[in-house]
Amino acid sequence: MDWASQIHLKTPAEIALMREAGRVNRLALEAVRALLRPGVTTADLNAAAEEVLRKHGAYSPFKGYGYPPFPASICVSVNEELVHGIPGRRRLQEGDIVSVDCGAVVEGYVGDAAFTAGVGEISEQARRLIEVTEKALYLAIEKMRPGNKTGDVSAAIQRHVESYGFHVTRQYTGHGVGRSMHEGPQVPNYGTPGTGIPLQPGMTIALEPMVLVGTHRTRVLADHWTVVSADGSLTAHFEHSVAVTEGDPLILTAL
Repeated sequence: MDWASQIHLKTPAEIALMREAGRVNRLALEAVRALLRPGVTTADLNAAAEEVLRKHGAYSPFKGYGYPPFPASICVSVNEELVHGIPGRRRLQEGDIVSVDCGAVVEGYVGDAAFTAGVGEISEQARRLIEVTEKALYLAIEKMRPGNKTGDVSAAIQRHVESYGFHVTRQYTGHGVGRSMHEGPQVPNYGTPGTGIPLQPGMTIALEPMVLVGTHRTRVLADHWTVVSADGSLTAHFEHSVAVTEGDPLILTAL
């Protein structure tokens, strides 16, 4: 994709529609979060999200996406699985950490967000990983202002994550979002301040720090979707869709 040519500035009316898509998306994610306990299957989590989407007349842009077509409405990635995990029969266990990525389409506009949470008691390393990844997201959001560039956003993520000895993925990035799940600009989780594409009011971007404990390297499993850390170490993923405004950044995927 030519990311720069795929940047679509949104009108206030479009941003209002994206806020509704984001609200529904967050409701689906919170329904999933409420189910996180030992014994629950990842398919159960997918079913809970789908129920919320149906209730609000929305659908997931994930289901049927790509090749082979993604078979579910959410991605559920456990422990060493970074992103794009396929829900199925796997049962959650005490001490797991689970990343859930959900999309919702409402009136043609996409909301896209993710969180990572623990199942029961988790290790100190897992707790710190989750905290650092979530904080990196909010540091990136703070940079989503006119006058900054995409490199400022990327650098904020990288600086924070690496200051704790963790690693950001090099292969998967944040991205514009709107009428399509993937628009421009591309926003990596690493970068140099003052470089990249200038941020303008009306830009809407899904920022998504993807963080690994032991290495930035990843590999894709035989299902052609699930991305895991190359060394089997823990991973975490947080995401919000955010609009650049004349003033403060606007989180679109919040209740």
